[in-house]
Amino acid sequence: MPLEGIRVCDLSWVITGPYCTQIMAEMGAEVIRIESQQRLDNYRDARTWPRGWADNIPGVNRGGTFNSCNLSKKSCTLDLTRPEGLALAQSIAKVSDVVVESFGTGVAERLGLSYATLKEVKPDIIMLSASVLGRTGPDRGHVGMGPVLIGLTGLQAITGYPGGRPSRIGGTWPDFMSALAAATAILFALHHRRRTGEGQYIDLALSETTISLMPEPIMDYVLNGRVWGGTGNRDPRHAPQGVYPCLGEDKWVAIAVSCEEEWQALARALGHPEWLAGPRFANEERRRQNQDELDKLISQWTRERTDYEAMKTLQEAGVPAGPSLNNQDLVAEPHLAERDFFARVDHPEVGERVYVGLPWKFTPALSPRYEHAPLLGQHNGYVLEELLGLPSSEVRRLTEDGVIY
Repeated sequence: MPLEGIRVCDLSWVITGPYCTQIMAEMGAEVIRIESQQRLDNYRDARTWPRGWADNIPGVNRGGTFNSCNLSKKSCTLDLTRPEGLALAQSIAKVSDVVVESFGTGVAERLGLSYATLKEVKPDIIMLSASVLGRTGPDRGHVGMGPVLIGLTGLQAITGYPGGRPSRIGGTWPDFMSALAAATAILFALHHRRRTGEGQYIDLALSETTISLMPEPIMDYVLNGRVWGGTGNRDPRHAPQGVYPCLGEDKWVAIAVSCEEEWQALARALGHPEWLAGPRFANEERRRQNQDELDKLISQWTRERTDYEAMKTLQEAGVPAGPSLNNQDLVAEPHLAERDFFARVDHPEVGERVYVGLPWKFTPALSPRYEHAPLLGQHNGYVLEELLGLPSSEVRRLTEDGVIY
């Protein structure tokens, strides 16, 4: 595997850090997740996360989000507020190549797990800190959650309908994109270390990751002084573009016309060649001006067909179109199944479940390592006895004293 021989000490929690290290684990790295019952990950704890439990039964090993972001890892439970627990965590870092943390700013320093401290333990260590706003700057001390982050980055302001309020987007998009950015940055640092022998400290801000992936509104303001707002499902230049209701409950088809040839093909496919003759829709500008009327006319046609029927008819006519899939549709999508995008993984407590796989394929074939997320503390014996060399009697003592917890 590409990352075989790389060991990661994972001090992160929630989504960004865990999903970053999951990608590395699936590519062959050994990832040791350091956890504690003193403060469980939000997605292990029913008190902080009320939904998403397998079979609707809460439990530290039954969280759907936790199990989806921690595949192929090992779990070691330590109380980091105890000196002996901290010393063990530092020992794990010493035999690791990478450390990932996502505490609030200053927490790693107070715990004794800062980059400066770990660099003394292992001079060539690579450490990544993931936070909402970064570890420097006037707002470095703030912590935050996804809904606030989406607003702070400007993403919320360009999502929604014209004249309406800013709207949040579905899912935790900034967290997962930041996880991919974090994994990429770690690979850069590993390459740098291989050439120079030097470790690296990586300061990753979720806000800046999000902003960097939406450059158009920033460029438009800098170059033209224009401030963007919500545009719904419409395009500022082309028309018609949008999603249109189909047969069935909450079923839609997306249609995106971007040139005259596609417009003519759409009108003919819908059985309305007369649209091409009158002045209402004579060109792109007139279609944008009359798009409310045009959307109603298109919807009359789509309502009589399923989303896939509408897609097939329009695509065969040369019109870009596709169904608007929900999460249930995605899992059943034949194309994704043919590409083995989803992984079926058997978990000792919740049984076989379907998980999102990696979005790339290697040629010649190289299969990612998909193993179930670890049970809490499942690998204490391996990490402490085999990896660190502690006698089993010492592990028992530390467990009884609550250091291993």
